[in-house]
Amino acid sequence: MKKERLVLGGGCFWCVEAVFSNVKGVLHATSGYAGGRRPNPTYENVCSGATGHAEVVDVEFDADTISRAELLEIFFAIHNPTTLNAQGADKGTQYRSVVYYANEEEQKSILHAIEKAQKEYADPIVTEVSPLPHVYPAEHYHQNYYKLNPTQGYCQVVIRPKLEKFIKNFPNKHG
Repeated sequence: MKKERLVLGGGCFWCVEAVFSNVKGVLHATSGYAGGRRPNPTYENVCSGATGHAEVVDVEFDADTISRAELLEIFFAIHNPTTLNAQGADKGTQYRSVVYYANEEEQKSILHAIEKAQKEYADPIVTEVSPLPHVYPAEHYHQNYYKLNPTQGYCQVVIRPKLEKFIKNFPNKHG
């Protein structure tokens, strides 16, 4: 097994975590905060927009089962990377589209994925691509949110359609 890491944000971390938790080859998908100025942020701090952190998901995956390129393809298909600091009704810098890289090779793979995904969108992709900062895990009650609260309103109206889109568009990647 070849373990690798991918940290990305595409709106509410509940949505991104729900999808990536269901990808074959993903070992862990942990909701968290990254890219801001304040150490040890809380959900309330991040929601205020004052910390600069984005809601992210820290994905640990088996690169022998699924590649970084395949994960990025899924990422760009399940959220709208052309809206600045927003996904649907969720607005603010904490909901920005972002992918972090740990080295030059990862940066190149992210930029290549953006170039490939751009063909699917009329508007320019505005996803931030930045060096990997410290990632702070979100509070316990944010972890596995969809799995633990599938009948909750936000889960039904916002998360479930993203998960269904993933399953429909990537049937061989659903695990």
